[in-house]
Amino acid sequence: MVDVVVIGAGVTGCAVARELARYEYKVTVLERASDVCEGTSKANSGIVHAGYDAHPGTLKAKLNVEGNRMMETLSKELDFPFKRNGSLVLCFDEKDRPRLQKLYEQGVENGVKELRIVEREELKLLEPNISDDAVAALYAPTGGIVCPFGLTIALAENAAVNGVDFRLNTEVLEIEKTESGYRVITNDGTLESRMVVNAAGVYADRFHNMVSGEKIHIIPRKGEYCLMDKKVGGLVSHTVFQLPTVYGKGVLVTPTVHGNLLIGPTAVDVEDHEAVNTTGEGLADVLKRAALSVQNLPTGQIITSFAGLRAHEEKGDFVIGQPEDAPGFFDTAGIESPGLTCAPALGKYVAEQVLEYYPAKKKTDFINTRKGIPNMALADGEERARLIAENPLYANVVCRCELVTEGEIMDAIHRPLGATTLDGVKRRTRAGMGRCQAGFCSPKTVEILAGELGRDMAEIRKNDPGSEFLTGYDKDGIEE
Repeated sequence: MVDVVVIGAGVTGCAVARELARYEYKVTVLERASDVCEGTSKANSGIVHAGYDAHPGTLKAKLNVEGNRMMETLSKELDFPFKRNGSLVLCFDEKDRPRLQKLYEQGVENGVKELRIVEREELKLLEPNISDDAVAALYAPTGGIVCPFGLTIALAENAAVNGVDFRLNTEVLEIEKTESGYRVITNDGTLESRMVVNAAGVYADRFHNMVSGEKIHIIPRKGEYCLMDKKVGGLVSHTVFQLPTVYGKGVLVTPTVHGNLLIGPTAVDVEDHEAVNTTGEGLADVLKRAALSVQNLPTGQIITSFAGLRAHEEKGDFVIGQPEDAPGFFDTAGIESPGLTCAPALGKYVAEQVLEYYPAKKKTDFINTRKGIPNMALADGEERARLIAENPLYANVVCRCELVTEGEIMDAIHRPLGATTLDGVKRRTRAGMGRCQAGFCSPKTVEILAGELGRDMAEIRKNDPGSEFLTGYDKDGIEE
């Protein structure tokens, strides 16, 4: 018997797990993928929203503002990239000024600090490459950008160090109510648990509806993105939005914390819960709409495209807490934008509900900090020399585009919840995220993974089963 089963190891599940790890609970996180951060959390804008967009009084509004305020301290505690670069919401027509003003007033009501409306002249000073059609903008200095992989992995590692049991490649099939709590049936056995936290993203409605007569409905909302090379990462310094619609905050143009330029996403409701393919139509739409915000988009510098699914609940707000007919079952459903921003506050919010339902003592030995993987690309000469003296593998460059060394890859493999796949190494070190998109470094990374994990190179995968790189060796099957 465990105290809490958390379903899903995305940013929400990992944030909840870390908060629960502060207390004397036995916590198990179940994740069907081969790594944490394999679902919605890996394919989003990486934006820390200021909090002006959510309707006052909603959970989105409350947790957005709280999460934004928590992010900087959390980034220092857990050592992941975060930057408060500020955001701009563009208004292109004088007739839309009332909508811009309403957004400002909504933000003030939500408690967003330092909000103001800037006119065209100041806007051009803030962002010289902004469209000439922009007449004004809402400026939110508290907006920021974060590495979504870095945040999620940091939360997961810190939770694991504090005793949380992560079971990867473990898919939840059924949930049944019992006298003592819930029976969670998986592809790898059955767990008895006092409580369940449902952080299953686009599948959260499936598990909720197994235990409650109060049905919810999650609609997968697909968003496609284009990522550009670091050469053009300085085209804008703020995150540039357009006035939002019922489908969200629209196509944005933003720098990333790693120095790239990101544009997107689209917003298309789909039925397929695994529809993370990109389309020519979707990417063309991203480019067309992004060009309305920023002049002379360098489309020739696109190095990759990707798509993700947002978990949109049809009522529009987050669904958090216990259904009346399922005590001890805690939903975190419909966690779409600004879910990444909300994660730190959401984790605390859910942990408080769990404590109220089934109290536990606070640990005296909780480890509040975590040190990330050394970054040779950002290290100064003195730091590089120190790292190489400690471990000569930090002198062996594997990924030339991102200057990732063998020492960093070894660290990624051997840390808590270490990487076992190419994507796992990529998200922890950025090996393969540069201009050549892993064309140069993949063979060496496969070799390192195989050696450190004690596997044949043919067993090493990109991510989940079926994504193996190698199918055999040269000359196999050739008769002499």
